[in-house]
Amino acid sequence: MTEPQNNGALAGLRVVEMGQLLAGPFCGQLLGDMGADVIKIEAPGKGDPMRVWGLGEEKVQWEVIARNKRSVTCNLRVPEGQAIAAELIKKADVLVENFKPGTLEKWGLSPEELHKHNPGLIIARMSGYGQTGPYSKRAGFGGIGEAMGGWRYIVGEPDRAPSRMGVSIGDTLCATYGTMGVLAALHHREKTGEGQVIDTALYEAVLQVMEGLVPEYDYNGVIRERSGSILPGIAPSNVYSCKDGPFMIGGNNDAIFARLAQAMGQPELAESPKYATHLARGENQTELDNLINKWTATLTMDEVDALMIEYSIPAGRVYTAKDMLEDPHFKEREAIIEVETEGRGKLKMQNAFPRFSKSQSGFRKSAPTHPGQHNAEIFGELLGWDEQELAKHQAEGFV
Repeated sequence: MTEPQNNGALAGLRVVEMGQLLAGPFCGQLLGDMGADVIKIEAPGKGDPMRVWGLGEEKVQWEVIARNKRSVTCNLRVPEGQAIAAELIKKADVLVENFKPGTLEKWGLSPEELHKHNPGLIIARMSGYGQTGPYSKRAGFGGIGEAMGGWRYIVGEPDRAPSRMGVSIGDTLCATYGTMGVLAALHHREKTGEGQVIDTALYEAVLQVMEGLVPEYDYNGVIRERSGSILPGIAPSNVYSCKDGPFMIGGNNDAIFARLAQAMGQPELAESPKYATHLARGENQTELDNLINKWTATLTMDEVDALMIEYSIPAGRVYTAKDMLEDPHFKEREAIIEVETEGRGKLKMQNAFPRFSKSQSGFRKSAPTHPGQHNAEIFGELLGWDEQELAKHQAEGFV
């Protein structure tokens, strides 16, 4: 398969990705989408468990998270494999890892050791609780970080147990903050020549997006509770029922609400003391939502959509993947692209993001079809191995 020219902003940057499942690999995906050469180290044999994750008979989630990466195998549980990984890391700009804290140190790959041979190395470490603190050695998954960071407690219906999002938001938030850290560390290195360690914890990544949850309790004694589909005090902003499906309307601004009232044919609502101001609408949120829902129930989604556009009100359908693939805006902006993969043929997936005007991110390389697909290429390129040396190490079980 011919690869397109790499014009990404991180072209020329070499990343070694160690770890598996979501946080570390998603960080690697983001860096790879922006042009970095991402070398993924997998265990010999089955490789990353993400290869068999996802819904449907054929597991295709791997095609997204492993795009723009090259795969090598290395047995990190034996000294010989650890030594090989150390040689690869000497040639890298960035190391991404999401093992339990202390694992790199146990393998002789501590930041102190790695920086002796590669002082400019940037090491992005992702873990449940961070590299320090009394919980640091505990096993951590994204869902645990969501619970500790405050997310799980406030998600769901008030009369039910805490719920979750349908995606692994704790992992991807941790990876996104890890990526931000890498980019900031690259700027620091450009000025000073120094590498450094980026310590990102799942629970702290979640904590970062919890808005006023902590100061609201500290100053007002308020503990946020589960509130279902609404944000308490922010009204109207909810999903309402049309004749043929759900429709989201955000009219939680005085001027916008006045326009919504006009669109509903009930302009007097905007003058009512119960709804005229932000605070009043918040106090009467349930009653207002019921009024709007009574109105939307008489119309189709297309009819409501047309009125929202006419009156300039933020609103829209609640999309499924099928809706996304059919939507003209997604198509015009190429938010979803069709790519040619080695493992699955043509496949639609989300495009790289964000957009750049000069050095656009993008899909350049299909996900590796099997662990160690690029062993000969990478070990030859970076470590100077020939076929005989590679075969020897494979026979010994080191790669």
